[in-house]
This record gives sequence, C-alpha cells and structure tokens, in this order.
Amino acid sequence: MPKVTDINISSNRALPTPHELLASAPRTDAQARFVAASREAIHRIIFGDDPRWLLVVGPCSIHDVAAGREYAEKLAALSREVSDRLLLVMRVYFEKPRTTTGWKGLIMDPHLDDTCDIPAGLKIAREFLRTVIDLGLPTATELLDPITPQYIADLICWSAIGARTTESQTHRQMASGLSMPMGFKNGTDGSVQTAINAIKAARSPQTFLGINEDGRASAVTTRGNPNCHLVLRGGSNGPNYGTEHVAAAEKLLHTAGLPTPIMVDCSHDNSGKKHDRQPAVFQDVLAQRTGGRACLIGAMLESNLHAGNQPEPKRGAALRPGVSITDACIDWPTTERLVRKAHEALQALTPVAAAK
Repeated sequence: MPKVTDINISSNRALPTPHELLASAPRTDAQARFVAASREAIHRIIFGDDPRWLLVVGPCSIHDVAAGREYAEKLAALSREVSDRLLLVMRVYFEKPRTTTGWKGLIMDPHLDDTCDIPAGLKIAREFLRTVIDLGLPTATELLDPITPQYIADLICWSAIGARTTESQTHRQMASGLSMPMGFKNGTDGSVQTAINAIKAARSPQTFLGINEDGRASAVTTRGNPNCHLVLRGGSNGPNYGTEHVAAAEKLLHTAGLPTPIMVDCSHDNSGKKHDRQPAVFQDVLAQRTGGRACLIGAMLESNLHAGNQPEPKRGAALRPGVSITDACIDWPTTERLVRKAHEALQALTPVAAAK
C-alpha cells in the first residue's frame, strides 16, 4: 500500500500540555492581579476613559533573556517616573513572522541553533514574562501561532496581530477569544480596510478548531473581543502616520461603525525600516496628539539597549549583548529622551493625573 500521510514530516515531538507548562511555571496571585489591572488600564486608555498615552516599547524580539531583563529594569524605573501621563508597556515578542525563512523567535528556536526546542522555548518565554510583570511592567507581544496563547496568554496585557496575519481568518478567530486588548496592524500593502475587517471579525463570536488546557483538539466558541483597535504601520506604498492618513483611517473606522482609537507603529514602513527615523515619526505623532487628534491613543517603538541590529547568529557565533537580531532598534538613551519629551508634551492633556 502506498504511503499517503506524513510524507514530508521528518519528526513529530509531543509538547507538554498547556496545563502541564502552567503548573511548572505558575502565575502568582499578585501577577494575575497585575495583568488584570494592566488590561483594564489599557482598555480605559483605548476607549478614552484615561487621558494617558499608551506607549508599547521594547526590543523587536527577545533572544537574550539577560539583556532583556536589563532593558526591562531600565524601562520599569522610567515607567514609574512618567506614569501620570504615559502607560509604558514592554514589547516581549517571542514569535517572528518571516517573509521567507529565518529565525522564528525564542519560542520556536530558543537556543539559536536550529534545534527548535519548542518545549524549552515555551518555558523560557513564560518565565521571562513573569520576570517582566514582577518588575511592574505590563507585557505586549504578537501572537503568531494559534496554539501559543494557551501557554502564555495569561501573562500578556496587550497583543498585536501583525501586518502579515491581519488578513488571516485563523488569527481573527483566535483574537475573538483572547482576553487582552488587541491591536490590528494594517496590511503589508498599507490597506487599512484589511485591519478594519479583522477588527469586525474579532469583535464577533466565532467557532473554530483549537486545543484546550489538556492539549486535546477542541471546537472553541468565543464571545468576541470588544477591546480591539487599529495600528498604522505603513505599507509598501510608504508611511501612513501623517495627519491626512490618520484622519482618513479615523473616517474609515467611523464609517464601519467601529470605535476610532488608533495607535501608530513608528517602525516598519512608517520609518522606511530605518531605526534612526523612528524618533521623527514619534515626534510627528505626538504633535498630532497634543494638537487635538484625540483618536491617537498611543505609539509603538522598537528599542533595545544598543542601536541597530546584527546578523542572525550561526552555530556557536558570538553575539553582541543588547543588540537586536531581527529589526534594527533605537538605543536606550534615545528611548529615554523620547519618553521624557513625550511626558513633558502631554502635561496639558493629563491635568488631573499631573496634579496628583
């Protein structure tokens, strides 16, 4: 009899169930309370009940947990100083979509050696999230694989659906059942309508194939996630953070019958994929917000200890600590300067918080 299944499968390794992994690295009651409070704070900013600005900032991806912790410690200290006008949320990105091939993130290849030790990657990711939360920082990530949330979503405060997956029915369904606020990026071609369609789908009840905490295949039915908003990140036709682009996106959201909160990603095509352009984009968006564009609820920055990036490592190759191996990032001094300038500029918009 000819073989008709698994012809192109070279291995199939069982993972721990979500229940087993959560038991090995459990969240504490304090961590659960912090996640819940952070999600509520983000919700209030998104829907206009909190005048602060939401800034999702941090490394393009986490590959070195020691450097990641050093960054988190710096960000946590800065966050405490500016919390009356800004809510800083740290990028803790473990999954990286690739246009063709390449390193797919800490969860998929934690040892950076193509061994794809996913069980170790899931546990390292979970433990790092706990570290960041214990420092008093809300966490943000992009959820790429639809199985991953079962292992780490209870420690995520805000999440993104990326430009490559906003059009994916699988990711829209997944988002409809997630418990945290979600940002949907416009498509890689710059289409805002793609993200609007995704937001509509994610806000609606869905039924789809998934797994439960015991790892069993399940039919998952959701209520829909009302905490969804648009993220402008530019596209193949250029940036879309300017006044005219924001106004057009706000009009499209309103026409679609959706809330109009908008976040701007200062990296990717909005900066022409040049990290040293991020500050100019950030300052433009901040000026729009302080100038009265209330729909602009926040921004995203790709930031690391040191500027730029370095090639993905070969087996055994040395890496420079605190330097991205995916997208190029601005350095910590630039990040701190931008955050402090934003804090100063936002004073007029947060009179109650500033008076405390």
